[in-house]
Amino acid sequence: MKVVVIGAGVTGVTLAWELCQRGHDVTVIEALSESGLETSRANAAQRSYGAVYPWASPALMTLALRTLFSKRGAFKLALPPSPETIAFLLRTLKNAVTPGRFDANREAMLRLAEDSRLRFLELQDQLGEALVFDGEHEGVLELASTHQERERLGGDTAMLTRLGIEHELLDAEGVRRYEPALANDAPLAGGLRLSTDGTGDCHQFTQSLAAAAAAAGVTFRYNQAVTELGVENNRVTSVLLDSNERLSTDAVALCAGFASRVLARSVGLAAPIYPVKGYSMTLPLIDAQHGPRSTVLDDRYKVVCTRLGDRVRVSGFVELAGLDRHLPPARFEVLQQALHSRFPGATAGQVEQAWAGFRPMTPDGPPLLGASPDGRLPNLFFNTGHGTFGWTLSAGSAQWVARLMDGDALPDYVKGFQVGR
Repeated sequence: MKVVVIGAGVTGVTLAWELCQRGHDVTVIEALSESGLETSRANAAQRSYGAVYPWASPALMTLALRTLFSKRGAFKLALPPSPETIAFLLRTLKNAVTPGRFDANREAMLRLAEDSRLRFLELQDQLGEALVFDGEHEGVLELASTHQERERLGGDTAMLTRLGIEHELLDAEGVRRYEPALANDAPLAGGLRLSTDGTGDCHQFTQSLAAAAAAAGVTFRYNQAVTELGVENNRVTSVLLDSNERLSTDAVALCAGFASRVLARSVGLAAPIYPVKGYSMTLPLIDAQHGPRSTVLDDRYKVVCTRLGDRVRVSGFVELAGLDRHLPPARFEVLQQALHSRFPGATAGQVEQAWAGFRPMTPDGPPLLGASPDGRLPNLFFNTGHGTFGWTLSAGSAQWVARLMDGDALPDYVKGFQVGR
């Protein structure tokens, strides 16, 4: 089958690899000059399989109200908010307060994450040294600065236990066994360790997997954008490029982040995705003994600190500002403060890379996976809207979408990601 994959971020490249391995003729269309240059460029550098959670939650609403007007607050909102932002927030609120919605979505995401973890390990075994990502499998630590926060983390473990996901609820001493460089003068009551989670550079991973896919026969067409989906007899039969070239196809997969929404809308389908802005900075590690060993989630700043070989990446913020690419210095000042409050002496403050990117978020949180709804355009497939967990969920998402495209049976939990839910 001839398949066009739109988008060469981590989700598009991973799906292209899966489809190629299943014998399909795959062409990937990417508007930018290389793979992994948008949301996959400099994300939080973690594969947080046990720490996935839906965007729409009561905790998010509380965080937003409590921190909106604080400089170091994690939630930011451009004022006045656009009509699109208001609509997204209202849909988020509706999902957050719907009884049972958060738990059902979290369980589905955790199941997908576990499948993704296992598939990632298979990819690593299959490709060996060709799969470069500057990462490890040393686990993720969620810190608790207070005993109240530690109790909250403990309350979140029941589902992890039921699903068989490895975890440890630690006291402060236990946390320091895994991250001995944590500052002694910063508050610490304990934490939750997710031992099977991992770290790495998503950009490196995406580019090395794209190289492997190209060597296996996948065609990548960069600096080209899809401007139209050609539809005949209730099927997508072609894609029109901005060069006016039209490519025929048997199936199309939307993996283009926020741009997936625009393309879906052009054929009368709704893909409710909002570009939630996040920030990161990458710094050289000057003293390994003072830096994190793996990934640490700081509960005070809501910031993630991750070791990447001889670098440290710090990421944070949830900002609703449309597609504004401005890099306010205040955001990076907060990231610096968060890093030095937990790992003083790890870096000299010299920033190697300052970045902001747009996580393609659905109003409830789970990604959009599978065929278009209601039987319309049955050869148009979605693999998009992964929010902050694109790399984490990419291998599992690609596996299931590829199987669906081949008509294979899927597990029941995948229904939680259906388009039009």
